Amino acid sequence: MRLFTKLKNGLKRLPLHMPGHKRKNIFNNTLPYDIDVTEIDDFDNLYNPSGILKQSLENLTKLYNSHQSFYLVNGSTSGIFVAIKSFCDVGDKIIIARNSHKAVFNFAEILKLDVVFLDCEIDDFGIVKEINLDNLKKIVLQNLDAKCVVINSPTYDGVISNVGEIADFLHKNKIPLIVDEAHGSHLFLDNKDAVNLGADVVINSMHKTLPSLTQTAVIHVSKNALNKEILSRKVAKYVSVFCSSSPSYILLCSLDECVSYLQRKGEKDYQKLKQNLDLFKKRILSLRFLKVIGYNENADFYDFDNTKIVISTAKTSISGIKLSKLLRSYNIECEMSSLYSVLCLTSICDDKKTLLDLADALIKIDSKLKIKDNVIINSLPRLNIKKVVYKEIKSCDLSNSFGKVCAEYVYAYPPGIPILVPGSVINNDIINCLSLLKRNHVNLVSTNGLIDKNLVVVGTNYLTKN
Repeated sequence: MRLFTKLKNGLKRLPLHMPGHKRKNIFNNTLPYDIDVTEIDDFDNLYNPSGILKQSLENLTKLYNSHQSFYLVNGSTSGIFVAIKSFCDVGDKIIIARNSHKAVFNFAEILKLDVVFLDCEIDDFGIVKEINLDNLKKIVLQNLDAKCVVINSPTYDGVISNVGEIADFLHKNKIPLIVDEAHGSHLFLDNKDAVNLGADVVINSMHKTLPSLTQTAVIHVSKNALNKEILSRKVAKYVSVFCSSSPSYILLCSLDECVSYLQRKGEKDYQKLKQNLDLFKKRILSLRFLKVIGYNENADFYDFDNTKIVISTAKTSISGIKLSKLLRSYNIECEMSSLYSVLCLTSICDDKKTLLDLADALIKIDSKLKIKDNVIINSLPRLNIKKVVYKEIKSCDLSNSFGKVCAEYVYAYPPGIPILVPGSVINNDIINCLSLLKRNHVNLVSTNGLIDKNLVVVGTNYLTKN
């Protein structure tokens, strides 16, 4: 029985239990109050499943060919916390890709981890490239006491790293690999998923590229994981720690329905999406100035997820921000716009008309553009982090911040890759990077909200820790 069917047909008893709306839609809207329940008898328990949720999780595990998979109703952020805590205790060393999501940095700060960064290269269009294997091997061999390595593949822009070779190398050195595959929950349909390429723990945001409700995610322990039986028990424990003790049955129902759909129609509908993307590719061959990475511009990466349509304006007279606004005038809302690119996410729910409408809009916009060489940020600023103890913070104008120690996270969101983290020493590269983004109207966000021109920095009264 599907969870949705049981929720619709099995809630006949008087609800003298949570939630407080008692399955009554007193607001007369379309929200599904009638199936919003708690862990009452016959409806199983997500953190100790033995019935309908146990069967649903077994279906998930089979779908992704993992050793064991778990539902997350607090999004991929909770999955990142679960994964890192399954390997790391307070003060441990961890190796993190520099382009990791802010959630990785946040939890590293919470656990006071000793962070070693994997620097990332950026191509001529401002796209962060895959993990450089030679660099990774060098860093790992210098830090064999690291408890794990965290990378994201695919990136927000669709760049895929050589997860198989990375996992093999790390496992030879008894170091586990965590892959933040939030933007690649569909990759198993293309045999490019990190679970089957050997990563130990993989996190997927089901809602990002598959038909599931926002905030739904999953976490997998791979069949190739080091000490997979012990690891599965740890992951199960920390899923219950970092996720809500009152998991939403509406979100669980969404996950269950998504898994069922993928089992029945996933491969067929994914092939249909790829055919429609081929039509999109043929339609945009006439573009002169706009470059669609992997379509009318070769993608110089190890591999690339072509369900991500990355439109570069790096060689044109407009910014990504401007292109996004122009596309909105064609009734097209993009996922993300940055300094010199726009990201459009596609999924098996997109039809041919949507993709061809995008192609036609790009052709019309392109016909009015001119060529221009722009200043490309060719690297993420290196983070020279001081471990500091401080009692005071202050606001500081960006132009006068050189040499000061940042006391907040600063990032362009999306995608949420930190430019600065607490303890970062502000140098000219960082100042130039932030200034360029601000001049081009890229929204910079910090721990304290949107940034105008001031940063929060450590006051004069602080000690540097050894």
